[in-house]
Amino acid sequence: MGNAAVVPVPRRRPPEYPRWTEEREPARIRAEFRALGPIEAVVGDRLVDLGAPKQRSLLALLVSRAGQPVAVEAMLEALWVGSPPPAATTSLQAYVANLRRVLEPDRAPRKPATVLRTTPRGYLLDRRVVELDVHRFGAHAAAGWQAWDKGDPPRALSEFDAALALWRGQPYAEVANASYVMPEVARLEELQLSVIEARCAALLAVGAHEAVAELEAFIQAHPLREYGCELLSLALYRAGRQADALGVLRTIQKRLSEELGIDPGPRCSTSNARSSTRLRPWTGTRPRPCRP
Repeated sequence: MGNAAVVPVPRRRPPEYPRWTEEREPARIRAEFRALGPIEAVVGDRLVDLGAPKQRSLLALLVSRAGQPVAVEAMLEALWVGSPPPAATTSLQAYVANLRRVLEPDRAPRKPATVLRTTPRGYLLDRRVVELDVHRFGAHAAAGWQAWDKGDPPRALSEFDAALALWRGQPYAEVANASYVMPEVARLEELQLSVIEARCAALLAVGAHEAVAELEAFIQAHPLREYGCELLSLALYRAGRQADALGVLRTIQKRLSEELGIDPGPRCSTSNARSSTRLRPWTGTRPRPCRP
């Protein structure tokens, strides 16, 4: 059985953050924030204590809006969900002061903060002096898709691996169900799934044997991922398991119909598979990119 089937181009989500190649004003990075898991901050190459739960929640809000001012009213609403106590503003100011001490331990008294700044419209984390794992994840993902477009699957695989290595758990884990961060959590988790699929496509392109096992585990966890099923079907086909490959397409077709009331795209259609040179539905047009 030949290996002529073409690996589908990885689906992607276009970057939503500022362009990864944008020029930034020269500035020394003063803090790194990690949100792809429990919220963490690194200052001077060490993890710092972010304090009480509400203080950590405040930082999570600021990280999710890095580079954008967050109004005091929005902070009060996020921390106390519609019922701030009389001393809420005083508590908020204390949290800000505590975070500033932690994030800039060497800042001189009365010197303006450079990481967590005060602006006319609220507080913000200054993107010129901080790094975020969320943005590094997006940068590696974008570089992976760019490498794929240039016909360099090994480089694409390396970039996708680097992107996924940044994940430590659910984004913004402590506050993932808070209304102010839920849309961002959902967006990041969807992008992670797209990068996992893209990585599997790159594995297939370089002939890695582990692609079948990884795709089987992925589809078991996410059975309605049509593109993942397409990749698994191709991986099985290349492994000489043509009947299993067709079975994957039948299963996704049935699930989409019964659970979502929709038909699969033409690339996952079993009728097309049967009529396309014995299960080769992967030689057609480029898959349409996923969009938020």
